[in-house]
Amino acid sequence: MDSTRPALRLFVLHHAGGSHVLYRHWPAALPPTWDVRLLDAPGHGLLLDLPPIGDAGRLADFLLDGMEAELTCPYALFGHSMGALVAYEITRRAAGRGLPPPVWVGVSARPAPRPAGPGPRYHELPDAELRARLKQLGGTPDEVFEDPGLWSVFAPVIRADLRLVENWRPADDAAALPVALSAYAGAGDHFTAPQAMAAWAQHTEHFLGLRVLDGGHFYFQDDPGPLLRHIERDARTALDARAGAAHT
Repeated sequence: MDSTRPALRLFVLHHAGGSHVLYRHWPAALPPTWDVRLLDAPGHGLLLDLPPIGDAGRLADFLLDGMEAELTCPYALFGHSMGALVAYEITRRAAGRGLPPPVWVGVSARPAPRPAGPGPRYHELPDAELRARLKQLGGTPDEVFEDPGLWSVFAPVIRADLRLVENWRPADDAAALPVALSAYAGAGDHFTAPQAMAAWAQHTEHFLGLRVLDGGHFYFQDDPGPLLRHIERDARTALDARAGAAHT
């Protein structure tokens, strides 16, 4: 066996208005045999120079274009909030392109896809109300709210991300994902309650379960350890099942 080939390549997809920075300690805390890739959407993190993409499907296509050459070993996706939605769309698009599907998908703090209908329009809120909501959610550094210059830089990106999330609707003919999937929620998340996450079971052929952890919307921000242990166990379960299926 090629010792340089990772046991798993895990792509991590960030939340609305975020970047890889919140997840920067994850690679060192996950198994050394894994190759953990922290992705940025255009307009975020290392891709700050690129204009944000305001459509979930186009964002998924952009990220999958960059990932495609790296799908040379078993791979998995984990997405938090907006990232969960994008992970779902990447998985659908991989199948549509004839690419290997991920062995496992983790979705966090994002309700399961549901039919089109009226929803919140947070991206249209006045600045003061938007800042108040973001402070309640967590995940945005305080200096962004306190420094008018920083706010002027980040507010358009945050609004673009919220617009992406709020305008997205699942395809009418979307089938259940042919992958193992786990859902994660914060017990005290008042924006995405755990019961909303349980409905992901209807959107995958292999639901591994709902994991509810202490905390709010960003339940892992102060201590990602409990979440990372769940990710490790769930991804290993999916890898073991894949290996078992290959030998039957």
